[in-house]
Amino acid sequence: MKLEPEFSYTAELAEPQVVGPGPYGLRQVLAVTGGKVTGTRLSGTAAPGGGDWLLAGEDGFGRLDVRAQFYTDDGAVIYMSYQGLVEVTEAAAGALGGNATGTDFGDHYFVTTPRLECGDPRYSWVNQSIFVGQGRIQPGPIVEFQVFRVDA
Repeated sequence: MKLEPEFSYTAELAEPQVVGPGPYGLRQVLAVTGGKVTGTRLSGTAAPGGGDWLLAGEDGFGRLDVRAQFYTDDGAVIYMSYQGLVEVTEAAAGALGGNATGTDFGDHYFVTTPRLECGDPRYSWVNQSIFVGQGRIQPGPIVEFQVFRVDA
């Protein structure tokens, strides 16, 4: 098995809506306000309505629950959802809070498992592919992912 680079994804996030502590941790909702997908076979722009229903645990990790969609540059719509795990280090918390520095790929544990869906025949290959991603957090806040397709 090998990982093939497929695309990068950036998402600009609104200020978190803090639901508050509940039975599973501190729930925050972060709406996607913009973003881009860039790759050889897949490029486009974030569509309105996406977001992350983040659950921050007392163990210093956030559990991601993301649903978003984007418009490809050639007119298709692709739905993307993913679960993930992010270690909320001091640098990560600072970037989410608007500090001038961010994190880089590999600075902290930030891994996702994107699932893509598309009804356009040109992109049917995304329906039969497994993806994994590695993330980083930039001031804004902006999250950026390198997404890889798992190849046999």
